[in-house]
Order: sequence, then structure tokens, then C-alpha cells
Amino acid sequence: MQKYNVILIYNNTRDKILMCKRRKDPFKGLYNLIGGKVEPDEEGLSSAYREMYEETSIVVNDIELYHLMDNVYYCHDCIVEVYVGQLKRDVSVIGDENELFWINSNNNFFDKNVYAGNGNIGHIIEEAKRVTKHWQI
Repeated sequence: MQKYNVILIYNNTRDKILMCKRRKDPFKGLYNLIGGKVEPDEEGLSSAYREMYEETSIVVNDIELYHLMDNVYYCHDCIVEVYVGQLKRDVSVIGDENELFWINSNNNFFDKNVYAGNGNIGHIIEEAKRVTKHWQI
């Protein structure tokens, strides 16, 4: 089963979420969380930090990522590992693959006309809000 990761990054004041605007299908033109493919010999958290750096230029010293949950898609033969973190300070982000945006964290992330994932982004963000209020991130 192929593994992928999705990374939910809050800014340092936790009022914005880092998203990219997809340049290709699926979900071309919609906003998405960053993430990518976990390589065969790669550990999940290491892969999340690698993908985060490759897509945003955010380095490990700027944020601590926490493994929030996994979504298993048997029909697609894949697992999506979900990570969440809050930046320790303001950072500049640079994205080559997709354009990056800071989106207000109170938006309706279930809006399928704006956000990729058929509602999955909304679910991930709601779970992160529920769980991370108890975490010291």
C-alpha cells in the first residue's frame, strides 16, 4: 500500500493555515494542504519534514510536527498520514511546485468549490482544532 502525507501548518499565531493552489489534477485550481509521497524506505515523520521543506522551504527548527491521524483508502490502495504543527516564529515560504498562500483558519474548509479533497481538508482541520487545543504546540 502506497503511503502519502499531508501537513497542516499553522502560522505562529495560529490564525492562518498554509495552503497551496494546485496546478494539476486532481483538484486543479483548488486550495490544498501541502504534502507528498512517502518513499519506500522512509519513515513517516521524516518524510513529512522532507516534503514540507521541499514544498515550502520551512526547516525542522521552525516547527515541530505531530502525527495527527491516518486515513486509509482501500479502494485506492493508499494510506495518507496527517501531520500538524505550528510555526515557532514568522518565516518566509517559497514554493516551486504550487503557489503558497496563508488562509484564515476560520474559513469553511468543507467548501468543495474552493478546497481540494471532497471535504477531507475540512475534516482534518476540525480534528486538528479539537485535538491540538490539548497539545502544547
